[in-house]
Amino acid sequence: MPPPSKTDHLPPSHPAHRQRPRSPNRVLAEAEAQWIFTEAELDNSPTIQDGMSIVEERETRAKGINFIASVGVMLKLPQITLATAAIYFQRYLMRGSLKKARGDMPKLHHYQIAAISLFLATKVEESSRALKEMIIAFCRVAQKNPNLLIDDQSKDYWKWKDCILIHEDVMLETLCFDLTVESPHRQLFDLLKCYGVEHNKRVRNAAWAFITDGNNTQLCLLISSRTIAVAGVYAACRSYGVALPDDEKGRPWWEAQGVRLRDVRRAMEFMEAGYEETSNKINGIIAAVVQGAGKGSGSEGERSIYVASPFVMPPADGERRASNASSIGEKRKRDDAQPGIAINGDDKAPVIGNGTVETAAQLSKRPRHEEVTNGQPPPQIELDGLGAEHDFKHEEERLRVQHGDHQAEAVQKAAHANGTLAPPSNAAKDDAEVSEEGEVEE
Repeated sequence: MPPPSKTDHLPPSHPAHRQRPRSPNRVLAEAEAQWIFTEAELDNSPTIQDGMSIVEERETRAKGINFIASVGVMLKLPQITLATAAIYFQRYLMRGSLKKARGDMPKLHHYQIAAISLFLATKVEESSRALKEMIIAFCRVAQKNPNLLIDDQSKDYWKWKDCILIHEDVMLETLCFDLTVESPHRQLFDLLKCYGVEHNKRVRNAAWAFITDGNNTQLCLLISSRTIAVAGVYAACRSYGVALPDDEKGRPWWEAQGVRLRDVRRAMEFMEAGYEETSNKINGIIAAVVQGAGKGSGSEGERSIYVASPFVMPPADGERRASNASSIGEKRKRDDAQPGIAINGDDKAPVIGNGTVETAAQLSKRPRHEEVTNGQPPPQIELDGLGAEHDFKHEEERLRVQHGDHQAEAVQKAAHANGTLAPPSNAAKDDAEVSEEGEVEE
């Protein structure tokens, strides 16, 4: 047998330095095949048989996986340990029920199942943590308080401790003591090294995210771990336009790994459906409210004031200040000066001389000068003594500004620009001082 050739002079990226991914262990592959189900079997899990809907069951699974991830972040556990715990959690729910006890399997909360799964995964993956630290993390995540102080003699502490130690054997029996699993994350790293793309940050992160997101779904119950790893690389390379070389026989790279293309596409379609469902759930809140506002079926979202109120473009700064000076100040002045009874919190109904309150119909039929002055006739304008440059039109504009005309200030401002209008009276200046903007008009 000839001696192996020397590769010291070759760069590290040369194919001679790359290590081919190890072939899947036949024993592990056969054991993993026993936990592969069809989509029809996933829709007929024990929890669904006991009355829980498919959507609710999947949401409960996702909550359990999020519990594992939150505890893992708090305890700084490796991702492979969290992936193993997620697989235990998914497999347990294919034999146990969340609704009621089945045989020797008691009814457990999904947080309790997730905690036991993570406890076993830390032992299997040799990343153990002290039981006290894990129980404290379980209590904090379950109560959604990361700074919660837990005493080792408290009721919650012993409740979690008894649950883990008592039901650990139940978990082992339910999983048939099949605790050795092939992690898709570990196989992903071997694939990236084999094809020399482990230093491509975008491809590496995209493939890693694909597999990590798969832990939140039932993908591990549909497809083998090796197929999931290949699907992650395939999706990442396709997203960023990276082409991987074929093998020596001219076969595509996924066939060289013993994976069929239809299984890879099936995994990608399953994950794509999950991404779309999550996106629709996030965006569906706004879409449902907007769509329901047009239908008017009477749901709570359709009765919202934000849905019923049309969007109005705010006016420019100059127009807003002009309207504030004429309307807001006059309104406050009338509210303080005029007697009345409050209607709808802010508005006041004018009181007639005999002490009665006018109705909305009577208010709509009143002349404008009565509506503004609460029944009092407008003051008469004294034109005697005015200069030749002032005429009746200018005095009328001044009167409109005093009595709340929203457009008078804009006209007055234009007249000031032309230099044809005398300065306004002191009443108009007082209105500007109480402007909503807190600014005084020049």
